[in-house]
Amino acid sequence: MPECDEVMLTVRITAAERALLRRLAQSHRSDLSEVVADGLLDVLPTLHRQSDAFRLLAALAPPAPCGQTVWLPAPLADLLVLAAARVAQLTGVRLGSASAILGAAVRLWLSQDPQHLEANLSVMHAGRGAALAVVA
Repeated sequence: MPECDEVMLTVRITAAERALLRRLAQSHRSDLSEVVADGLLDVLPTLHRQSDAFRLLAALAPPAPCGQTVWLPAPLADLLVLAAARVAQLTGVRLGSASAILGAAVRLWLSQDPQHLEANLSVMHAGRGAALAVVA
């Protein structure tokens, strides 16, 4: 049986965070899943420091009433398990699921200045646009 290339997960975020995520996706002509993946690539490498692990846990504190389904590349979804283990090692707090670490990471990422998020996405997507232009 072949393995799936993508994994479906639900991220819990607020209505304002979901609106920001949609606006980011729209402004970069991407779908929500791609923007979430980009955000994870921005946040997950920072979790080697205890202070960042606690910041990630703090992102879970406020209620997040909205569920947003996203599709992530399987290798990126696998990194969520490793990130949860790292957070547990640094903080002593275990996150119960990949969706919990996903929600915390996305909320931490979205808590940045929206202009900073736009700038980072522009850099990430500039490389993709250039590659698409060469193919076309």
